[in-house]
Amino acid sequence: MQRNTFWILVGIIIVAALAVWIDLPTNPGIHLQLGGLKIDRDIRILEGLDLRGGMQVMLEADVPPGQNVDAGTLEAAKWVVENRVNGLGVTEPVIQLQTDQKRIIVELPGVTDTERAIHTFGQTGLLEFIDTGPTYLPPGTEVTTSLGGPQGAANPSASSTPAAPSTPAASAAQTPGSTPNASPTPAASATPAPTPATSSGQPQPPAKVYNTIVQGKDLKSADVGFDEYGRPEIDFQFNDAGAKAFGDFTSSHVGQYMAIVLDKKVISCPQIQSPITQGKGRITGTFSLTEAQDIVLQLKYGALPVPLKVVQSQTVGPTLGEDSINKSLIAGIVGFVAVGLFMLIQYRLPGLLANIALAIYAAVVFALFKTIPVTLTLAGIAGFILSIGMAVDANILIFERMKEELRAGKTLGAAVEAGFSRAWTSIRDSNMSTLITCAILFWFGSTFGASIIKGFALTLAIGVIVSLFTAVIVSHTFLRLLVNVPAVREQGWLGLAVRPAES
Repeated sequence: MQRNTFWILVGIIIVAALAVWIDLPTNPGIHLQLGGLKIDRDIRILEGLDLRGGMQVMLEADVPPGQNVDAGTLEAAKWVVENRVNGLGVTEPVIQLQTDQKRIIVELPGVTDTERAIHTFGQTGLLEFIDTGPTYLPPGTEVTTSLGGPQGAANPSASSTPAAPSTPAASAAQTPGSTPNASPTPAASATPAPTPATSSGQPQPPAKVYNTIVQGKDLKSADVGFDEYGRPEIDFQFNDAGAKAFGDFTSSHVGQYMAIVLDKKVISCPQIQSPITQGKGRITGTFSLTEAQDIVLQLKYGALPVPLKVVQSQTVGPTLGEDSINKSLIAGIVGFVAVGLFMLIQYRLPGLLANIALAIYAAVVFALFKTIPVTLTLAGIAGFILSIGMAVDANILIFERMKEELRAGKTLGAAVEAGFSRAWTSIRDSNMSTLITCAILFWFGSTFGASIIKGFALTLAIGVIVSLFTAVIVSHTFLRLLVNVPAVREQGWLGLAVRPAES
């Protein structure tokens, strides 16, 4: 047993040292390259909107006056927005519905590039491949398709569309199995103006409606890649139905044009030189890596079921303020010291060992917060502090059971083992009930959008699990080593002395 205890102690020291290294404010992170394996990971604290600040955006369903938007449609739009936000790498976003006002409120902690964020999760994200026949549509042209027209803009007529120029982007030949290449991402100024009404007051002719061949829902995958020159491109693959429709169309329309359209705006308009039957394609151009990533996010998580417009956008500072944060830290330190003094006075040397185990607990939990990572909010900090009290509670249960064993006449070594054995069932049941409660709170927060509750539940659950490790393994190992030291075998040093029961 002594040999096993020694190796357990070595493991505890390694875990504690690793946790302290991760907790260092100057931690450089993990940046390794071992052959083909590359690890590039920063280790830092992520703070929520109430501690760090960020941006808040209010989105509203952009529908004609009088048209109703049901709760199910808004819930689906919220799901798409949430997936796109997660794709941006934002942790602990707050996304709430206001069904009565047809609005979605998005809070993004730590986000500074507001324009990119709004463009990514606010755009409709509807990808279409449309049949333009013998007509070339320049990038930036807004079109009306069989799935509808552009929102909030007049539609260009087919007659205003120029003929195909002899540019490489328009006339690039394609061999069998090749993929359509997109022209550079267009500027908004490329959109042709609608034909004005005549002086006689006659209305302009209706916009031409282009037939949609396949759309974004037919995509199986979409990812950012790089061409042979290292320029970003968007690689996509259709599902079986989309591949068949795409192959049938390109087989019967060789020599004609097919436009790639995102949110009713032409990205590119390649000429079909040969059938494309493999169901794969790529969109290339002069867009940046960030622009390519944003388009992929929109394609991956589907089109919004209802158009959204930004009615309010603002950058918000930490709601608690620096002074409140400092006071919260001071309160946490005072509570930690008070608990430590109580354990030291009440249980003496075992209390000191429990305090050391408690310090290891705090280091390990904070290290997990940084490596998972967990976004810290005020509610999350409260969950962490609550778990500290539960960790101390486990040690108190163990020490009181040891007193009972000593009162029954057992030796100190036997009392230590019996105390841990008897206390384990109580510790297990109480912590298991807490973990079940954490799971319910986390589910509630995920289902109803109360992310503050999720943060509290997550930090409390992590704290409870680590407290089991420190109370049952760390404290137990320390006491096992202690009872074999002759200088501290006296029960008075241990603070566990009890009077024998009176007969």
